[in-house]
Amino acid sequence: MYKVMALDVGTKRIGIALSDFLQVIATPHSTIPREPEDWAISEIKKIARDNKVEKIVVGLPKNMDDSIGFQGKDCIDFSQKITGFDIIMEDERLTSEEAERRLRERKIDFRKNKGLVDMESACVILEQYLGR
Repeated sequence: MYKVMALDVGTKRIGIALSDFLQVIATPHSTIPREPEDWAISEIKKIARDNKVEKIVVGLPKNMDDSIGFQGKDCIDFSQKITGFDIIMEDERLTSEEAERRLRERKIDFRKNKGLVDMESACVILEQYLGR
């Protein structure tokens, strides 16, 4: 049995979420800085190994017309540097809005800590993947 990790890759931070071993529940894990990139990739691999992860779901920001723009290409390039794991790209359109809605519902003020939105977005991405 293994867990699945999800990443919400941004230009400043990367939100991380993990599933349980049954791959039913998604839980926020942490955020890490995006730069330096080599460090970020090694930290993702370390978290994955420490948590018995075999698959990593990376949020792919697509445009509303289903095309892949600059940010999407950046996420694809970043994900290709994470070796040793099955990498799955998951459409992440509107996940930040959903994450903010969930945090507001729980009365969590995220305005001064955007990392909370990144972690929650990673949860949304992971839940989408696990739900299929």
